[in-house]
Amino acid sequence: MNSLTVTVIQSDLVSEDKFRNFEKFEKIFSNLKTKPDLIVLPEMFNTGFVVDPQTVAEKAGGQTFQWLRSIAQNTGSAITGSYVVKTGGEFYNRLVWIHADGSAEYYDKRHLFRFGDEHLHFSQGKNKLIVDLKGWKICPLICYDLRFPVWSKNRYLNGSYEYDLLIYVANWPGRRSYAFRQLLIARAIENQAYTIGVNRIGIDEKGTMHQGDSAVIDFKGKHIIEIPPGVEDVETVELSYDRLSDYREGFNVALDWDDFSIR
Repeated sequence: MNSLTVTVIQSDLVSEDKFRNFEKFEKIFSNLKTKPDLIVLPEMFNTGFVVDPQTVAEKAGGQTFQWLRSIAQNTGSAITGSYVVKTGGEFYNRLVWIHADGSAEYYDKRHLFRFGDEHLHFSQGKNKLIVDLKGWKICPLICYDLRFPVWSKNRYLNGSYEYDLLIYVANWPGRRSYAFRQLLIARAIENQAYTIGVNRIGIDEKGTMHQGDSAVIDFKGKHIIEIPPGVEDVETVELSYDRLSDYREGFNVALDWDDFSIR
């Protein structure tokens, strides 16, 4: 199977200013030297993390969705990141995945950050999303989901893995950066999958500092890329499916994984 090229963007975000954030990312996209298969943006990339969704929420298919679609179609790359969506009278922290042809899929954050009152204002997502890109199966999740290994857990059914690449988009505070870095490694090892964490940097409107620590980690838990903390940076990595497949075949602990269900 073909390799997969992924561009990760560790950036500061302007609080509740979509146009300035769009402008920043557009400049980044225009300077990309190669066309990746996938571009990954942080959680709430258009506004920074907000607890009051009414100030920034959009309807499904609204302004930010159309912006993402235009970027995907203009760059020829799939693109993903989360933002606030209102649908059916409820608010969701929604990760939207736009394919290069403009088609779309989405995942609503399941684990809402209780310690920031996210659970008081947003509705909980119910279903995981598995995306197919160039034959790769990809599971995109959001920030606090990283702390919940059962929800993140890969499955092995009839000789096939549920996913090959696990992605977390985040607004993870710097004071808990050690946990972010270690949990990304753990998720990669236990799921025998490449794992990517894309986190913002900078100080948000509540004075919370974010230092990034964005990383691309292989199926053994080893770093392929570590973006330095506190630095705005763009990195593109090529992931080898053959290396992943060879490792899984030679050390297939998935044969002994527990079967389980989530209520």
